[in-house]
Amino acid sequence: MRKQSIIFLVFTTLSTPLFCQSAIKKEKPEKTAFQTSQPWRPSIDNRGDVAIIYGTGGNPSDQKKQLRFEERVKSWQQQGYSTHFMTGIAWGEYKDYFTGQWDGKTHLDEGQVQQNGDTIWHGHLVPYIVPTENFLKYLKEVHIKRVIDAGIDAIYLEEPEFWARSGYSDAFKKEWKKYYRFDWRPQHESPENTYLSNKLKYQLYYKALEDVFTYAKAYGKSKGMNVRCYVPTHSLINYSQWMIVSPEASLASMTCVDGYIAQIWTGTSREPNYYNGLAKERVFETAFLEYGSMESMTAPTGRKMFFLTDPIEDRSQDWVDYKRNYEATFTAQLLYPNIANYEIMPWPERIYEGMYRKSKDSEERIRIPRHYSTQMQVMTNALNDISVSTNKVSGSQGISVLLANSLMFQRYPTHNGYEDPQLSNFYGLALPFLKRGIPIKTVHIENLSLDETLKDTKILLMTYSNMKPLSAKAHECLAGWVKNGGIIVYSARDNDPYQTVQEWWNTGENKYAAPSDHLFGKMNIGPTPEQGEYTYGKGTVYVFRHDPKEYVLANQGDRELVNIVKQLYERKAKAGKLIFKNNFSLQRGNYQLVSVMNESVNNNPYILTGMFVDLFDPQLSIVNKKLIEPGSQAFLYDIKKVTDKNRPQVLATAARIYKEKINSREYSFIAKSPVNTTNIMRILLPSEPVSYSIKDLGGNIQKNASCDWDKNSKTSRVVFDNNPEGIIVTIRY
Repeated sequence: MRKQSIIFLVFTTLSTPLFCQSAIKKEKPEKTAFQTSQPWRPSIDNRGDVAIIYGTGGNPSDQKKQLRFEERVKSWQQQGYSTHFMTGIAWGEYKDYFTGQWDGKTHLDEGQVQQNGDTIWHGHLVPYIVPTENFLKYLKEVHIKRVIDAGIDAIYLEEPEFWARSGYSDAFKKEWKKYYRFDWRPQHESPENTYLSNKLKYQLYYKALEDVFTYAKAYGKSKGMNVRCYVPTHSLINYSQWMIVSPEASLASMTCVDGYIAQIWTGTSREPNYYNGLAKERVFETAFLEYGSMESMTAPTGRKMFFLTDPIEDRSQDWVDYKRNYEATFTAQLLYPNIANYEIMPWPERIYEGMYRKSKDSEERIRIPRHYSTQMQVMTNALNDISVSTNKVSGSQGISVLLANSLMFQRYPTHNGYEDPQLSNFYGLALPFLKRGIPIKTVHIENLSLDETLKDTKILLMTYSNMKPLSAKAHECLAGWVKNGGIIVYSARDNDPYQTVQEWWNTGENKYAAPSDHLFGKMNIGPTPEQGEYTYGKGTVYVFRHDPKEYVLANQGDRELVNIVKQLYERKAKAGKLIFKNNFSLQRGNYQLVSVMNESVNNNPYILTGMFVDLFDPQLSIVNKKLIEPGSQAFLYDIKKVTDKNRPQVLATAARIYKEKINSREYSFIAKSPVNTTNIMRILLPSEPVSYSIKDLGGNIQKNASCDWDKNSKTSRVVFDNNPEGIIVTIRY
């Protein structure tokens, strides 16, 4: 690669209105978004499509007094952004409600309370909320009405969260009496009380969302607006592991929900889990399963899904840690080719302006390093370009794990000494296959009645050791699927303390000792079958009398499970050879993704050959051979996949590109991104450039700009300091 001398030319066309400063795009896409409580400023202008303005009163975590909501909205709109609104439904900047400013009564007694009487707080005078009718009335009148009056037509109510360890407040006891029609029972006294308590928590936030969204749509309609309603929520896996109850998959039954944000990031995915007897962080693997559970929760409904990643996280770490785990979660999300809408970051003010340790061994706190902000912006700008693909992630397809919302009901407190450490009864079914390079899917029991749910599943792994079916209808669906050729592998001892809670399988005409007995009965197997293989119709059921946690709590405890599933996959499902490997790869258009796992079948690196731009390298190097070691990922732009190599085009960039123009042997555009960051971009050209012009909108030459040319790839690398107002790049070739 050799350096190209930069010849700055003054073109007469630049004095005419060829470019305009505004980045407003006629089509107003809503492909990428970010959430912020701050007004626009040049240091956080990350150029996503949508600025989701947080809170009419801001974010409770904000230290400084905020501008009025309407002023914050206007500040982003003036920079060309679409604007939406987000606030918490379980917590938020609602001090006027809790301290009595709204209706003259204090409501701090409506917080979620633990057994010891302590309220669970999100911040000063910000409790996690029991969503009473009065609170929902306040939320609608004070917040939802205001944002619709401000012209906002998309509302996000995030994190409908009820802590499993709560349920002792007077407000909750009143809701219990109203729902169950008998007096409150302390959840710590029995498994049944715990189950009832968590079912109520689940129901309260289901009804809360339904209530507020129904109001928002009706009020918007009265003003001639089509208000769209979204739920940003953690995955069922994370909420279960963190011992939080939330409606999750049941939201699919709400006609007033238009879509979701999958709130998955380093902070959720670094939660340790067990494999081969060792508890540790497995960020890529956990993120892959979390994103998968969100995709499978919503895919049968056809609703819009945004996947979120965060270049940092809530907990204070160091920049090296943030970068490594961002690459892992970012790759995991892109391995789902049916999703192409993204929340590119939460809180750009925290990412660009926060002070964090330089490295693990350093106490020096710095703002985001230039190399990392460049890499991050290359990655987020790729999300503006990447599209849905019909390609599938590499590996043997068709193995799924069954999930249910009731996974959240059995996590806290412990009863009768039964433990499920770090959600091992779930990971015990998923990790043995994921770690062997099989792209395991998840299936939600609440969606079984939808035709698409089991369409691609050949073997369904399931257990009732950590969850229970909330209705008998699910068993009718499962039995019908097996009868038509499906295969179930059921693993459970069926002796956890929740097997005997009073539920549909042991009340009325049903007298089953365990819910699985009802399922087995539907398939003519009989109650409490011994371990072994059974046939029903064209399908097969294999019963293990082990709890799935036993597969991961012991070293190599999963061998019998894996061997049986392999035999069923190849012999019964006739799905081909079940291939074990240590990696996943996927081609999405011109983008190539690879993740190589450790703790797998071998420690071999994955090797790619061709001609690529390395998108995890802030220098955007051209690589002909890429070696990806276990425990790492790669994100590459495949130059050989470009269909029209004679058309000049930006392949990768740390700034968003506007106003592209191609004239006779001249290529020009405007690049925009936050101040205090560096744009490095890789541009494909038909031939070697003869001159570059890199100027700001005032016509000032950018002194720190540089350009070079790579003959083999026919690409130019252009470097300059970013400016949110825009940098005009003109190349003659």
